[in-house]
Amino acid sequence: MEDRSTEDRVFDSVAELFSLLSTPIRLKIISAVCQREKNVSELLGEIDTTQPNMSQHLATLYRSGVLHKRREGTQIYYRLQSERVAALCRAVCTQVAIEMDPDSKVEAKERLMPVSMR
Repeated sequence: MEDRSTEDRVFDSVAELFSLLSTPIRLKIISAVCQREKNVSELLGEIDTTQPNMSQHLATLYRSGVLHKRREGTQIYYRLQSERVAALCRAVCTQVAIEMDPDSKVEAKERLMPVSMR
């Protein structure tokens, strides 16, 4: 059996990551814990969903290595574990926001494409 090229492995890994991030609630969770850890109650206060649904998505993000969790008494706190995911989400969300509002005040270094190329 031939070894797959590095390029193929990279594309497979990225496709898997995009699949993981293809659910809006997971993006909201990542955004919510980007700056500091939060427990499930805090997340439910920020994200409109049911507790069972939140727990299911938190478990998926935890199993995939995107989130880290720790227990304190009866509370479980989640924080972002993957800087790669944070950078990817920030880049994609920033670009989409720019495309939705081209007059937005986003610094040039935050843009993926120079303004002159749009």
